Amino acid sequence: MSAKSFFRRLLKEVVHPSEDLRVERQARKAIDLCRALLSEQGEFSGAALARDALAAYHELPESGISAFFDHLVHEFSPDTGEVVRAADAYRDNPSWDRLLALQRSAEPARQELFRRLNMAKDGTAALVALRRQVLRGLKTHPDWRAIDADLAHLFGSWFNRGFLRLERIDWNTSAIVLEKLITYEAVHQIQGWQDLRRRLEADRRCFAFFHPALPREPLIFIEVALTRGMSGAVQPLLEVAAPVAESGRADTAIFYSITNCQDGLRGISFGNLLIKQVVQELQAELPGIGRFATLSPLPGFRNWLDRATGQSGGLANAGATLEPLQRLQTPDWYRRPELAQQLEPVVLQLAAYYLLEVKTNNEPLDAVARFHLGNGARLERLNWLADVSEQGMRRSAGVMVNYEYHLADVEENHEAFAREQRVIASADVRRLARAARRLLPAGPEQPPRKEGRRKKRDAP
Repeated sequence: MSAKSFFRRLLKEVVHPSEDLRVERQARKAIDLCRALLSEQGEFSGAALARDALAAYHELPESGISAFFDHLVHEFSPDTGEVVRAADAYRDNPSWDRLLALQRSAEPARQELFRRLNMAKDGTAALVALRRQVLRGLKTHPDWRAIDADLAHLFGSWFNRGFLRLERIDWNTSAIVLEKLITYEAVHQIQGWQDLRRRLEADRRCFAFFHPALPREPLIFIEVALTRGMSGAVQPLLEVAAPVAESGRADTAIFYSITNCQDGLRGISFGNLLIKQVVQELQAELPGIGRFATLSPLPGFRNWLDRATGQSGGLANAGATLEPLQRLQTPDWYRRPELAQQLEPVVLQLAAYYLLEVKTNNEPLDAVARFHLGNGARLERLNWLADVSEQGMRRSAGVMVNYEYHLADVEENHEAFAREQRVIASADVRRLARAARRLLPAGPEQPPRKEGRRKKRDAP
């Protein structure tokens, strides 16, 4: 390349920088503002710098956000040498001062940066959105886990129970919040305003947790049907034209939908707190309600069933079991009584087996089961063709579960699950699982059963 061509290219880069260079400069500007924020001592000027740093971050294109996160990882992590020296000093003389020095050296500068960014107006919302971006990119950028860990650590404190506010949602709630319920609902989609209004009638309840820093953003919400007896199908609860029952005659509260609203708060536990407080609210308002149960999906059951029928040594070798299961491939099989009748016993038995026997890290594979069992619920009943929506058929062949919260037993059930990974289930569910084990050949789909101590009421 001639000197003339080189200088012409250099001049072009300076006057008209390439897109990559422009994006890097934008990311660098945001990072420099973050460094200035960390060095600032004044509260007022710090809040202004936090605002400017977040504004610079929000102006970044997608590639600039990736560059910004890379800088956060590599430039705001602890100094390895300093951590090692502090650890050696504490090991040689484990004094309180040296422990504090070790803690200070091990804490990433990112955590203090995030605390200071939180001083900006709407800083908490911005950081929740930032973590959402980080979580979306973890598969391709595994080193971003450092950012995720710092934000999760801070959010665990910022969003603890002491800051959360439980509110009942009704038709008089702000339209902004009601619209967000329609948007966020993840279990049973809300089909517009008329559907939402029916879910907020006198025989229904909806509660949500809010945080002072996100006053119009529900963190999580739960929908409740007040019924006579335990519901075994969700469509009647979702029927917009269903007559409104008198809430005072209800003896059962059915939790039929729980939705986490903020992706950036994934892993921050709200659900167990929400259920327990809602139970207290309902007991105070409606003392005639004596049973509290869910009507829950099995979101991974159909996928497990499809995998199991194709695995050597599993259901693929159980001819008598596999033959009726093949009818699940028939369109609208559940609308044909003769097919549904053939499938019911096999599918319910395998669903019980799936919940009781199919494990990950010695806990149920099903995430919904882990949640409710970990909260102290009892696996009470399986319901056939309880959700015949397209999603319900695709995810769980229409099967739904009642997890019941026996208030006197919740703590003991929780301890049994947490300490021994023992599933507390009714005799009927255990009977179904035993029947499934007789159908299955020995193989990878039938791991050794781990027996544990059970309460007398759970014994078959």
